[in-house]
Amino acid sequence: VELAVVIGKAAKNVTEAEALDYVSGYAVANDVSARRWQGKKGGGQWCRSKAFDTFCPIGPRLVPASEIADPNDLEITTTLNGEVLQKSSTKDMIFSVQQCIAFMSQGTTLLPGTIILTGTPEGVGFTRKPPVFLKPGDTVTVAVEGIGEVTNKVVAAKE
Repeated sequence: VELAVVIGKAAKNVTEAEALDYVSGYAVANDVSARRWQGKKGGGQWCRSKAFDTFCPIGPRLVPASEIADPNDLEITTTLNGEVLQKSSTKDMIFSVQQCIAFMSQGTTLLPGTIILTGTPEGVGFTRKPPVFLKPGDTVTVAVEGIGEVTNKVVAAKE
């Protein structure tokens, strides 16, 4: 589960103090990873393993920034087949929303509609003992307080 931040106006060289002025709204994201593609086969953690069809569902709606008092203090959860695997808060993230926007806008213009994912909390499946991997038939629900939830059923890829 990740908080999705949607930029509302062109942002370049933005400071942390002004960063939230550039946010149109927020949504919930499920940044799915194909772990078998994260090693030598796919170029590392953030390359091909994140770019398959149906990956990264976002929703359930765009909540206007004015409706979220503090994006850095929202409960976030991931549930797999009814079992909570991740339960945390955006206040526990390594970087705040403001830090993400300020960093990413340095020297690069973030255009309206740009979506920034803020990172996932502890508890991802492959780090568990034993590891947990998604399989066809599983149901995953990701949720962010004040925004809503996104539920998806895992299906096998068509060859």
